[in-house]
Amino acid sequence: MVHEKLSPAGQKLAKAILTKLSCSPRKVNLVLGLIRGQPVSAALKQLRFSTKRVANDVHGLLFSAISNAENNYDMDVDRLVVNEAYVGKNMQLKRMHARARGRGSRITKVFSNVTIILTEKELN
Repeated sequence: MVHEKLSPAGQKLAKAILTKLSCSPRKVNLVLGLIRGQPVSAALKQLRFSTKRVANDVHGLLFSAISNAENNYDMDVDRLVVNEAYVGKNMQLKRMHARARGRGSRITKVFSNVTIILTEKELN
């Protein structure tokens, strides 16, 4: 039996988390801003036609959250809304880039953790 997770308002929540996404949190947050508060169908369209590289990874994560909601919590897919979409920092890889006159400069390759939480909206 799957335990239902409830929001403080008493709504069911479905969640999906993507760890170690190879993109900076600042860039991911631009894409997540497009889908916050959107119905799932509109969010999928928005991500499908976005020109950002990270939109493909977020699209897969949203699809995973939809599958979790449908299979684990018996939520209606047509009524799902992106309640929360947020990003956090993960590790940084520190690399060296060769520069002129035998010098070097540091490059940091930043990774992110992305979380998407879905809820069902009320029928009007």
